[in-house]
Amino acid sequence: MSEENTRYDASHIQVLQGWEAVRKRPGMYVGSTSERGLRQMVFEVADRAVNEVLAGRAASVDITLTPDGSVCVADDGPGGPLDETEGASGPGLEALLTHMQAGVGAGDRHDVTIGFCGVGPAVVNALSSRMTAEVRRKGARWVQEYARGVAATPLTEVGTVTGSGTTIAFWPDADIFGATEFSFDALEERFRELAFLNQGLEISLTDLRRPDEPRSVRLSFPGGTRDFVDFLDDHTAASAPMDTIAFEREDPRMGGVMEVAFRWCNCPDERVQSFANSRPTIGGTHAMGFRDGMTAAITAYAREQGLLTPTDPDFSADRIGAGLTAVVSVKLDRPEFEGSTRGVLGNSEVRDCVGQAVQDHLGRWLKEDPDRAAAVIDQIVQGARRN
Repeated sequence: MSEENTRYDASHIQVLQGWEAVRKRPGMYVGSTSERGLRQMVFEVADRAVNEVLAGRAASVDITLTPDGSVCVADDGPGGPLDETEGASGPGLEALLTHMQAGVGAGDRHDVTIGFCGVGPAVVNALSSRMTAEVRRKGARWVQEYARGVAATPLTEVGTVTGSGTTIAFWPDADIFGATEFSFDALEERFRELAFLNQGLEISLTDLRRPDEPRSVRLSFPGGTRDFVDFLDDHTAASAPMDTIAFEREDPRMGGVMEVAFRWCNCPDERVQSFANSRPTIGGTHAMGFRDGMTAAITAYAREQGLLTPTDPDFSADRIGAGLTAVVSVKLDRPEFEGSTRGVLGNSEVRDCVGQAVQDHLGRWLKEDPDRAAAVIDQIVQGARRN
């Protein structure tokens, strides 16, 4: 091999300027250039609007899929700040939409990140052929247009308005994504989760892409995780041997709050979903604590009532899972996740906190409603003996 072929110096290093890096490797920022990546684009824009509602500055969020291929996200808050001189309520409009991660929240219990990465709307701008922003603030209406991450027009006042709020619309760049067909069902699933996990959050999702077949859903669930369990059970709820147990508890030891709801139904399947700071998780210390508390309470009650003989072993977590539907949600000031995808919660103190709370609430219910408690225990005992 010649010296020319083996020599490596600074001239071989490629430096990507501005949004060129995002557009060259979009999967690093939104996961993929398939429908999954398009969905993440919606979530990154909707993040700010959802947090406006959770902070009490807005009442609702409206997401619309339009016939021209754009997605429009609107809220009825006070209208985002136009520039950095308007106080500490966030970055100015152009900074929010052109600077990487500008405006991304601190990630504590009060902040929701809808997507898996939280890179912010500026990345969406870079991956869109066009983006428009409208701010209705202090009686004035302001608009600005962008193209592939760069402002195409100056921020301009175009008239007066009576209401307030912010509307951002974007058109995914077909040169990057090819087919730009959003899945209404997949968007509805994630926004429904958020509405279940955050009482007071109201989200409307509308699909106008087919004028002859418009679709629209309004997602708002005052019952929170209790409503979530009802939804997961669906048609099996009528055969439940127990009402839903639901509680919320603040625990300073874990620096956060837990919201838990569960019940058993007369079916063999287990439906347990866990969340940390409104993110879906595949497991972690909150899920382990839930199972610890369940097994401890069930085993203790069964022994007190003579439903387990002295030679019978304690129940294991897999034994109590048959027919169990549960939602375990924790919101922490300092969440610690294992791995970059944040699918597993790692805060060690959460396990004991959730476990003790579940054991207390389930143990109390078992003693207060012995007839239904007997039905639940019998279902678990029979299932354990069959196995």
